[in-house]
Amino acid sequence: MSQPFELPSFYMPYPARLNPHLEGARVHSKAWARGMRMVEGSGIWDESDFDSHDYALLCAYTHPDASGPELDLITDWYVWVFFFDDHFLDIFKRTRDMPGAKAYLDRLPAFMPIHPEDATETPTNQVEEGLADLWARTVPAMSEDWRRRFKESTRHLLEESLWELANIDEGRVSNPVEYIEMRRKVGGAPWSANLVEHAAGAEVPAVVAASRPMRVLKDTFSDGVHLRNDIFSYQRETQEEGELANAILVLEKFLGCGTQEAADAVNDLLTSRLQQFEHTALTEVEPLLLEHRLGPDAWADVFTYVKGLQDWQSGGHEWHMRSSRYMNGAAETGVPEQAPVAVAADVLTGPCGLGTSAARLVSSLVASAPARLRSFAHVPFQKVGPLPHPDFAMPYEARLSPHLEGARRHNVEWSHRMGILEAVPGVPGSGVWDEARLKDIDLPLCAAGIHPDATPEELDVASDWLTWGTYADDYYPAVFGRTPDMTAAKACHERLLLFMPLDLATMPAPESPLERGLADLWQRTAGPMGPDDRRTFRAGVTVMLESWLWELSNHKQHRIPEPVDYIEMRRKTFGSDLTMSLCRIGHGNSVPPEIYQTRPVRALESAAADYACLMNDIFSYQKEIEFEGEVHNAVLVVQNFFDCGVDEALGIVSDLMASRMREFQHVVAVQLPALFEDFGLDEEARAALTTYADELKNWLSGILTWHAGCFRYAEEDLLRHNTKATPAPAGALFAPSGLGMSALHLSAPMPVN
Repeated sequence: MSQPFELPSFYMPYPARLNPHLEGARVHSKAWARGMRMVEGSGIWDESDFDSHDYALLCAYTHPDASGPELDLITDWYVWVFFFDDHFLDIFKRTRDMPGAKAYLDRLPAFMPIHPEDATETPTNQVEEGLADLWARTVPAMSEDWRRRFKESTRHLLEESLWELANIDEGRVSNPVEYIEMRRKVGGAPWSANLVEHAAGAEVPAVVAASRPMRVLKDTFSDGVHLRNDIFSYQRETQEEGELANAILVLEKFLGCGTQEAADAVNDLLTSRLQQFEHTALTEVEPLLLEHRLGPDAWADVFTYVKGLQDWQSGGHEWHMRSSRYMNGAAETGVPEQAPVAVAADVLTGPCGLGTSAARLVSSLVASAPARLRSFAHVPFQKVGPLPHPDFAMPYEARLSPHLEGARRHNVEWSHRMGILEAVPGVPGSGVWDEARLKDIDLPLCAAGIHPDATPEELDVASDWLTWGTYADDYYPAVFGRTPDMTAAKACHERLLLFMPLDLATMPAPESPLERGLADLWQRTAGPMGPDDRRTFRAGVTVMLESWLWELSNHKQHRIPEPVDYIEMRRKTFGSDLTMSLCRIGHGNSVPPEIYQTRPVRALESAAADYACLMNDIFSYQKEIEFEGEVHNAVLVVQNFFDCGVDEALGIVSDLMASRMREFQHVVAVQLPALFEDFGLDEEARAALTTYADELKNWLSGILTWHAGCFRYAEEDLLRHNTKATPAPAGALFAPSGLGMSALHLSAPMPVN
């Protein structure tokens, strides 16, 4: 069978090394697989299948420094996970047996007790038996925090197979953003990252495990592993298995291009994710460890973990070059896949094989240098002119609150009272707004579209949140962008956190409009909440504040963000976490908390947020690129990644926005009703989730109405706003967003740019 495309030249800056305990792991893993009935008689693998896949070689490459017993354990885990994948394919994907798949998956968490002595279920098949054995051998050496993280990763790996099965059943190919996010779960690399901690004996400290730098390291590692696997497995998955979850296929459909072009684009994305990994490791990890004042043992564990993730990337690549599971040229050359020797030299540019991966480093770095340098070479304040707007095709009709005029009057009075419309004495660049600009931005119009049924008081709160958030995001770059470091910005950030006390009492006296506005809004918004809801609300605001520091850091580095990192951080600068927490609080206790963490609900929220973010980036392109020297704009990010013109970039962003809207509608029409049935939700919970979806529809239509109706983005508005002075380079202007606040008699904030 001919190959559907030529393998690209991969970026791989780390040389692969081979664990000396390989042969012992081969012998052990085959004996273990036989003992678990995964080889002869399983109907899934025979001995030749098992030998040719050579999972011991995979683990020997990906964990080169593991001891013999540790390598045996890690190899058994990979035998188990690949057996699960092939078993699930054969039993459920090929037969489209969704009920059987759900019943099968529902049993597996019982074999992952946080405390091994709590295990009660008896295994009934090879997957359950293998999981029970491995869990008992693995978790005793790790902390309870690690066990919970590993259980979650394993659960995602298993349960999200239903997403793949549902798409196959519907004949549906996902959009690129949806695919990247779901592939992390179903692809298993976060699970692999947890095993790196175990194999290296280097557990990530719990205090930083959920931080942005550690999350980005795990996500970029995962994306690198999965995108590489998609390139090598495209032929098998699409031509033999009928699989629809493959990045090349996703880009073929989304870009409307050929297989070779899509494969090259996937490889470019793989490269950008690996370089984001490096950037995060070099610029964000050390400040994180210093911030938390961790000791030398913690530093050693974290950087050993980082090195372990790098070893996995290079070792995983070498294994893909040999395993018979993949399109790699090995079969054509007759090279035994399990032997650590070179495959065909034309598979990659440069030599291949054990001991030769280091020789590919120079060509790898040279080939990827132009794209890396392009991210730092943008010339700010280029004259770009207005950007033509695509058909936004909003399927939901907008309604406006009848209390809009009253909210406008209140918002001007409140802004004056907070000091937002005046410069801060002694702070250069702080005079970012005056009353005329406030009225032109017309944030109450945005609030009125998002909350058409709000009371006057609710609409006032929503308008004031919008005002404070947009002012704050203007203030950060105008004031803190003037300094060479982040010291002043971080000090401001730490001060702002003091104005959201959980007890509503221990608050210092505000010293600036930023602090005064947040103090006022916190009391008005969090006051009616209970302690748990207040804590959730505070976390949502904090995430938004932290994301502004991320933007500011990129500005100081003069760096255009990497595409995936941009999309995911854009939701945070947009206030999405805050939005979701407030929405859930607004619906009280009618919906079980775990329902909000399910795939359909998270997909609904992310699709809505991405549509609004991308729409805003199109409207604000000239404002941000020409007048503010911005680097945080989706059109610019796409221009940089594809090295293309603005028209082509606009088309890609527009298509992505439309695909996210289609996903939103698909979740509402198909996945939410299925969720109701799967969890047996009562009528009250179903009504609350349906109302939540309707509020998101108002949110989307209200944002579009505001963009079209305010005086902020047209060229004549930009010229009028910039006649007095050219502002310092500014970040995207966002404020938090909230929905479903009528139940709390207050309105949630909404992001604006």
